Amino acid sequence: MDKKIIVNCDNRATRVALLENGKLVELDIERPLQHRVVGNLYKGIVANVLPGMQAAFVDIGLDKNAFLYVDDIFADLDEDSPPPTRGSIEKLLRAGEEIMVQVIKEPYGSKGARVTGQISIPGRYLVLVPGADYIGVSRRIESQTERERLRREVEKVKPDQLGLIVRTVAEGVDTDVMEQDLQFLVQLWNRISSRFDQKVAPAILYQDLSLTCRIARDLFVEEFSSFLIDNKHEYDKVREIVDFISPHLKAKVKHYKEKEPIFERYGVEKELEKALARQVWLKSGGYLVFDETEALTVVDVNTGRYIGRRNLADTILKTNLEAAEEIARQVRLRDIGGIIIVDYIDMSIEDHQRKVIDKLNKAIKNDRTKTYVLGLTNLGLVEMTRKKVRQDLSEYLQQACPYCSGSGKVLTPLVVSTSIESDLKRQLQEEKSKAVLVEMHHEVASIIIGTGGGNLKKLEEELNRNIFIRGAEDVHIEQYRIVARGTQKEIQALALPVKVGEVIDITVEEPHSANSNHGIARIQGFVINIEGAGDKVGQNVKVEIKEVNRTFARGTLKTK
Repeated sequence: MDKKIIVNCDNRATRVALLENGKLVELDIERPLQHRVVGNLYKGIVANVLPGMQAAFVDIGLDKNAFLYVDDIFADLDEDSPPPTRGSIEKLLRAGEEIMVQVIKEPYGSKGARVTGQISIPGRYLVLVPGADYIGVSRRIESQTERERLRREVEKVKPDQLGLIVRTVAEGVDTDVMEQDLQFLVQLWNRISSRFDQKVAPAILYQDLSLTCRIARDLFVEEFSSFLIDNKHEYDKVREIVDFISPHLKAKVKHYKEKEPIFERYGVEKELEKALARQVWLKSGGYLVFDETEALTVVDVNTGRYIGRRNLADTILKTNLEAAEEIARQVRLRDIGGIIIVDYIDMSIEDHQRKVIDKLNKAIKNDRTKTYVLGLTNLGLVEMTRKKVRQDLSEYLQQACPYCSGSGKVLTPLVVSTSIESDLKRQLQEEKSKAVLVEMHHEVASIIIGTGGGNLKKLEEELNRNIFIRGAEDVHIEQYRIVARGTQKEIQALALPVKVGEVIDITVEEPHSANSNHGIARIQGFVINIEGAGDKVGQNVKVEIKEVNRTFARGTLKTK
């Protein structure tokens, strides 16, 4: 598998893309004004303890207090160690106490960061766990022989009262290399401990590396063919850190100097657009639909345009197998966390079900975030869980629509017309002016005006006022505005965009609904009925205005 790391830097953000066989599978973004806090160590003050929730809020100097759960005070970081005996939160912490905590989940929405009292400091090959006294080995190292070797080698150099976790990248690494990494971590921990004694809470004690340097430390290994960076400053920084931790990889770090933007060159921008879309097409013609809610994410699989070649069962199997691979990639790329439910196309053959689950399990193995496939439910749905560390990609790059408030829907023109009519009645009851000009979306305007202006005439009679309605493209479909008040003559001069005898150039939009020989055009939502233009839809024509009414004008084609 060909792997590349692509880095794009400008004054707004640093973006790091991970490509596998030319496909975008991960994207990390760091903005100058939105610093990442996961991994940072703080000297915090316990703000309050909540026995009912077995949790506490800790002031670490951020906008919102951090959340510390009782289980996170004694985190179980090693599969071979039994969980420590946990007491109630009120016996472990008290308000006003100063403690060292580490952020394990970014703040998002109305929630503050989540923190832990079990500190872990990552190096290149090892993770230092102060206060613990064990050796753990990454589960991603599958060889039992290698796991045992690493455990034996680390035991030789492990200091007392300091726990160590061997990272995946340590596979095949010599002891002296890991020992050098350990010495750096121990020195770092000693400096952090000194800062804790010296600083006044709340205060930051340790800030993790910048995005590109973290990627170089945590991810960049031999299997990557290149590490391309389009910014000279970031390129120099990465070269420096790689020269320190893995000198043999330094030649793979390259400065991208081409004129074409690096994300365009490697197709990242197009993949990003797809990652933000609700619907994702599969090569076979099937497609996926992603719906994200507060509680969970639902992925629906559909055959779409794919009709297969043999029989229905094989068609469904092929679509579901292709979907399994793409779902794993999209979940990883979108950084979806929490509960994930996949509604595959129904499979009646158990062997087919097993193949799809196996395919999904295989596809998620490349995901660095802990992801579990829990199997099929009684309803034939596949349940998954994925650890949520930060906001999803969509939450980071998008915001809720200011019109629909994130619902993805707006009211129909018919419903809006009823609402606007009611609102106009309330507003115009006390209106002193005899005429008003009201702008609204053209679809809503046509309903309020009605056929031949009938609806508008009834509204005017009820309110005893002249109401001029003008359609406008820039008005949201659920809104309207009163743009002018005055006498009937004043408002009519503003409201009617054409005059009798005027010759205008206009595009015919549609045939007249009652007379197909005539065509309909519009100026600012005002209807122009053009005699003899029914066959000229889409064409630009010259029209002489013959008659102007309150809600429409009549014109004829002007011959040359």
